[in-house]
Amino acid sequence: MAAQPEITQRDLRTKSKEIMDAVQSGQSFTVTRDGHEIGELVPLRRRRRFVPRAEFAAMSRTAPDISPAAFRADQDAAVEQEPDDPYAR
Repeated sequence: MAAQPEITQRDLRTKSKEIMDAVQSGQSFTVTRDGHEIGELVPLRRRRRFVPRAEFAAMSRTAPDISPAAFRADQDAAVEQEPDDPYAR
């Protein structure tokens, strides 16, 4: 794993547009002040909105089997089965 480049606090302030453009394109930086590392500037992970069909099929093949009886038992344990009577005193 390659070390991420270091930028000084001053560079972050004066070259913020260029640095933020690099972060947006996936680059990470270590921020320093007076020669000491004080933080990391890393891009946010973006969640995919679409999973290709082949990838979904591959994940499904390795997924564990679901027992309908066990699933129902879990639901019954988590949900109150008797509705409240609004007229009970």
